[in-house]
Amino acid sequence: MKKEDISIVILAAGKGSRMKSPTPKVLHSISGKPMLYHIIKASLEISDDISVVVAHQKEKVIEEMSAYFENIHFVVQDEENFPGTGGAMMGVVPKNEKVLVLNGDMPLITSASLQGFLDTSSDVIMSIFDLKDPSGYGRVIIENEAVQYIVEQKDANETELKTTTVNAGIYAFSKSVIEKYTPLLSNDNAQEEYYLTDLIAMAKNDGLSISPLLVNEENFKGVNSKKDLSDSEEIMQTRIKTKWMNAGVIMQLPQTIYIEESVAFEGECKLENGVRLTGETLINNSHIKAHSVIEDSVVKNSDVGPLAHLRPASYIEDTHIGNFVEVKKSSLKGVKAGHLSYIGDAQVDEGTNIGAGTITCNYDGVKKYKTIIGKNVFIGSDSQLIAPITIKDDVMIAAGTTVTSGVVESGNLVLSRTKLRLVKDFYYKFFAKKQ
Repeated sequence: MKKEDISIVILAAGKGSRMKSPTPKVLHSISGKPMLYHIIKASLEISDDISVVVAHQKEKVIEEMSAYFENIHFVVQDEENFPGTGGAMMGVVPKNEKVLVLNGDMPLITSASLQGFLDTSSDVIMSIFDLKDPSGYGRVIIENEAVQYIVEQKDANETELKTTTVNAGIYAFSKSVIEKYTPLLSNDNAQEEYYLTDLIAMAKNDGLSISPLLVNEENFKGVNSKKDLSDSEEIMQTRIKTKWMNAGVIMQLPQTIYIEESVAFEGECKLENGVRLTGETLINNSHIKAHSVIEDSVVKNSDVGPLAHLRPASYIEDTHIGNFVEVKKSSLKGVKAGHLSYIGDAQVDEGTNIGAGTITCNYDGVKKYKTIIGKNVFIGSDSQLIAPITIKDDVMIAAGTTVTSGVVESGNLVLSRTKLRLVKDFYYKFFAKKQ
């Protein structure tokens, strides 16, 4: 089926009270992106007509999703007058002949897992799976390999509650079913809501074909609590890491590594245990050592860590970043920064060595300032570089120096230390007074 043959509707209007959070449920994060992002991304692989139904904190949901995607239709549900999943569909006008209805709290959906809905020609297709404990799910009554009806748990009788075949919550309808039956939905039930599942009963009464589709529970796992969120995160992380290991990335103890959906790798890379990679990070032919954190940065032909931190907008190439080094919004090319240093808002050129304890003093309490360091600069341990400052090529900065000059010319030695002073027997005299 082509993209232009299918419309997708994502129901994202719910508050998600069981999440116990002021954040809309669909905006809770899985591997660095909101749950709804993952669903829209998968949907765009099979359709060019995506509608998202919103209500609770609709402005926030629309704003966040619009930052990621263009040409997504947002439909605002009138929850006061038309509550429930059926009410959510009343404002949707799909343009294609098949309409796939997804839930906004199923972040593990993939385009491949939706293929079964596209390959079946029934008037209605509904997803099912069998559970040992079906508590919380609507029950699906099937006879002769056809769906007879669906009943929500809160409306089910004792016999129906014994059924272990449950509604996975995903449906595909022909456009004509949506157009004909949605206006006929009623809220005459225990919750006084309009149920999308009632379309099944109406279509059944009119003799339309209704096919059950057995799906993989993992792909259609709903997130209704913080525990569900954690479980889904583990599954998503396993998928991400498996993808990159199959592409050639070496991972030591991958279960201890965290990689967000937006991270990318090129060439042969190695990640040691405890590494955390987030945002729009690119790792190219590099070795990231244990317990290092890299955020929204680029690392090429370099080694980082252990216990290093690259904060956003750092660019590291042909460079050694050692333990307890923090880099923020800086470019380092061909540099050695072995340990215990902070490099912020800086540009550092090749051949430069940054000694232990060196810091760029880039913030005066009001503004951030830039430090520019040229080629082959040797910076001794425990040096402070007070920005704005430019240190040209071939400069030596002695250990313990505070550099305050605006420009240090090439070839200079920079040295700022007080003269060494020794006071004979001071220790004994001092502590004798204390005693």
